Amino acid sequence: MHKILVMNGPNLNLLGTRQPEVYGSETLTMVEERCVAYGKQVGMEVTCMQSNHEGVLLDAIHAAKGVYDAVILNAGAYTHTSIALMDAIYSVELPVVEVHLSNIHARESFRHTSYISKAALGQICGFGSQGYLMALDALRAHLNPATHG
Repeated sequence: MHKILVMNGPNLNLLGTRQPEVYGSETLTMVEERCVAYGKQVGMEVTCMQSNHEGVLLDAIHAAKGVYDAVILNAGAYTHTSIALMDAIYSVELPVVEVHLSNIHARESFRHTSYISKAALGQICGFGSQGYLMALDALRAHLNPATHG
């Protein structure tokens, strides 16, 4: 059973109340519960964490090496600013799927740049919380290539 770490960055703890027209009405707890339940359905052990602090996210990426098989990361605003997170992803050599609830490419121009995507296996954005489940499917296929064409 593959172990997946789902990481959420700054302000994602406010899901459900923060700009629901952009980010939806689901709370972070609801999103995490969906990820864990879906992971069980598809044979993956999912652990979730959230922090508003860049250093905590960096430490979690470092600690993931040798513990998890892959990471799903919604780095929030750090996506557009954190070379440190990009470097951490490169350093641990784990597959990472970048997820965003909104379509960052259809929003303000500063959101179009992602340092995370430079180091990530891929990026899923614009599908709301369904993007996390899509990321789990993508990682399942990536980690089990013989069974997923």
